[in-house]
Amino acid sequence: MPPTRPAVILQVLPALKTGGVERTAVDIAVATQQAGCRSVVVSSGGPMVHEMERSGARHILLPLDSKNPITIWRNVARLSDIIRREGVDIVHARSRAPAWSALWAARRTGRPFLTTFAGIYNFKTRLKRAYNAVMQKGDLVIANSQFTADHVHHTYQTPLNKIRVIPRGVDLALFDPARMRPDRLVAQAQALRLEDGMPVLMLPGRVTRWKGHRVVVEAIARMDRRDIQCLFIGSDEGREDYRAEIEALIEQRGLGGIIRFAGQVKDMAAAYMLADVVISASTDPEAFGRVVAEAQAMGRPVIASDHGGARETVLPGGKRLAGDAERSERAGDCPHRSPGPAHRRAHCDGRARAGPYPREFLQGPHVRRYDASL
Repeated sequence: MPPTRPAVILQVLPALKTGGVERTAVDIAVATQQAGCRSVVVSSGGPMVHEMERSGARHILLPLDSKNPITIWRNVARLSDIIRREGVDIVHARSRAPAWSALWAARRTGRPFLTTFAGIYNFKTRLKRAYNAVMQKGDLVIANSQFTADHVHHTYQTPLNKIRVIPRGVDLALFDPARMRPDRLVAQAQALRLEDGMPVLMLPGRVTRWKGHRVVVEAIARMDRRDIQCLFIGSDEGREDYRAEIEALIEQRGLGGIIRFAGQVKDMAAAYMLADVVISASTDPEAFGRVVAEAQAMGRPVIASDHGGARETVLPGGKRLAGDAERSERAGDCPHRSPGPAHRRAHCDGRARAGPYPREFLQGPHVRRYDASL
């Protein structure tokens, strides 16, 4: 890092809502400051702004969540002003719309530009592919799994020497079963309105179609059991039509007393501890799959779709189940039998250490990449 003053790292992302991208941004803000740098984060705001500022980072509001081309263009000048005013040394983009503004601002001000490819962006047209491609235009492209790195290389022909794999990390101080107090568990159980003595299945994640809520509903319907409870944890973020669609399906299958939406949960460590099985039923491949890593850190068994980043995060020793439950003689061993993609089940023997991905494995490599970019 520059010896004369602390380096200033700028991260840009659409908003600071609850999610993997936002959590990673906070973790990196903490790490860069611990390394003696200054951290500046620009977004349109959200529930995690307080946590970001509490970490010591400076947060600046801009409408980076907009995909309006005019707004994206106007954000170029706004970001350029911030880069100059804050003395930014590196610009790091974490999502597509803000990445376009940040790319042009970095080029305009002569700053290194880094990106993190944290999702597998679908496209059906050349225009959408071109829009997505901004995430591989960084001087360095960080991929959050080997699966993501392979996707970037094969889809966008990005040179391998330009891609670095840095998996997302889990804060093992936060997700630590040994630190879980009984009062936290009691409070969370009451908040979730859990019934005593009934196994708990849990699907955490944003309420969006590709997270697999329909798969879980249909799987539980096939199980034909009434002695379980299943919670969908997460915010619908305005996707009321999709939530209503799933709620209608739950009623159609006669599962109204078994499956329900539980909303956003702040104490996810306690929520995981209350679960007997944590599910990641994504119908599209996950780039990484933070839920799997966090649940395993809390010693919970997981069921994850057998594709994408889950193949790297599910601990060894699990079993794969055939996708067609009616053809799988072993499907009855699994708490849910899915008509969808094949699933892998892994049991955690005590503390799983989040697979190989404690948060430090995320933070250290980022700091070293920043240093190499200066």
